Amino acid sequence: MLAGDNYVRRRMTTSDKKFELLRAFLGGLPEHAAVRLARAVEIDRLLDGKALPHDLILDSLRPMLSKSSMVVRTPTPLRLFCRPFEDLLYSGPHKEKQKGRIMRANVVPTWNWLSSKVIHDEVRLYADEVRSLVVGGRAVDALDRACRFWPVAGEALRHALQMNPTDARAALGGDVAVADAHEMALMLLAGSSMLAVQALMPRRMPSMSEETVWELRRIYDQVVATVVDAAPFVPVVAMRRLAKPWEALKLALNVTRQTQDTLISSTDMGLVGDILFADLEDHRAAIMATRHPNFDVDAFVLQLTGFTNISSAIVKEVEILRRGKWGQRLLSDRAAVGSVMDTFMERAPKEIAAALPTHRSGYTGGPRVPDFSRLPDADRIDRARRYGRLLAATKLLAVPGSFGAKYQDAVDEAMQVLRGYNEDVIKELRSADGARREIVEHQYQLALELTQCVFGDEEAELLRRRGKAAAAPAAAA
Repeated sequence: MLAGDNYVRRRMTTSDKKFELLRAFLGGLPEHAAVRLARAVEIDRLLDGKALPHDLILDSLRPMLSKSSMVVRTPTPLRLFCRPFEDLLYSGPHKEKQKGRIMRANVVPTWNWLSSKVIHDEVRLYADEVRSLVVGGRAVDALDRACRFWPVAGEALRHALQMNPTDARAALGGDVAVADAHEMALMLLAGSSMLAVQALMPRRMPSMSEETVWELRRIYDQVVATVVDAAPFVPVVAMRRLAKPWEALKLALNVTRQTQDTLISSTDMGLVGDILFADLEDHRAAIMATRHPNFDVDAFVLQLTGFTNISSAIVKEVEILRRGKWGQRLLSDRAAVGSVMDTFMERAPKEIAAALPTHRSGYTGGPRVPDFSRLPDADRIDRARRYGRLLAATKLLAVPGSFGAKYQDAVDEAMQVLRGYNEDVIKELRSADGARREIVEHQYQLALELTQCVFGDEEAELLRRRGKAAAAPAAAA
């Protein structure tokens, strides 16, 4: 029995290694090859092929596909089913239902319930016809078939959710999933109008023109006349297609004819603002969850950039009043993020100073001076680089992020530390030799790197020229 267990374990280990090698190979494919392979795999899956590990291949290619501008995803039956609400799909953490966000994890259970229990025959016919059209290269006809399916699926889904709430909750996995399914049904019923918004606005649209606002207003009025409960989602689809999603507030202003947050937030057009605040609070949560000293600088700055962009833009688009719902949320969010950033600003100059080796001068505990007898500690260097990069990356975010004063204090303190150290290391470069010179040159390179982070390129270039001049006599000797 034990020998059999070992055999199975060896088989599993070998298999796992092969899968990891395959993942690594697929993840390293050039963009054009990854796109072509993904399409071929999806077509094979449409044809019910059994030879290929479809999910493994597509999961391995997904990082490349998500960044590629060449990707045109194969219009599978499920993907076309999701088309009306694809801009509402959300993958972040959640505890409760947020209107205007549909969790990706709830899509497949809803599709499976619809296809197995609600309208089995209609879904099977739709899926078979779409597969046939896609494999035959008739993607436009496949989309037309989906357009005819959406209202059928939407009405059936809405009816099933109303008539069988207990069964729906059990099949879909809880109240949040049921609420998401309700929104899917609404979006499917208004599918042709949502498709019109998508046609009007390509993804990452740089800005929303006045003409686009009025065209969206026309679509909005059309949805009000046909599926009134889906009307608030028109600006939500629009916002998810904008490079600056807060510009969707222009449609809210157009429809409500109001400019103050207290008035807009009380209407159904306030949904755009509520989602923006939900995005804002996602950024805030990620910022508050970041811990000293081992944090990912790029990820942290990305969250901070998202927070400051949204918070600043909301104020510009809408007259935010302190007493209003949005005004109170904004004040609370800014205070929380500002408090977190204050701690990072206080820590930054200390970590930079700690990376530069020093010792007490004299015999009675004099001031600290550079220690050129030892190399800097690798862990301290890593932390100093991290905090130095943070200072460099947050220069333009400090004021909108509500930590401008602390940022300036941190830069001033770091500058004082570095300027004193730079003077001493330049002096030492002129005279040090042997093993000591190697240590001095190492410390000089570290000081140069940190100077570039804190002071910028101009100051770093000046230090570089001074270092070169200081090293010249020793090199000549």
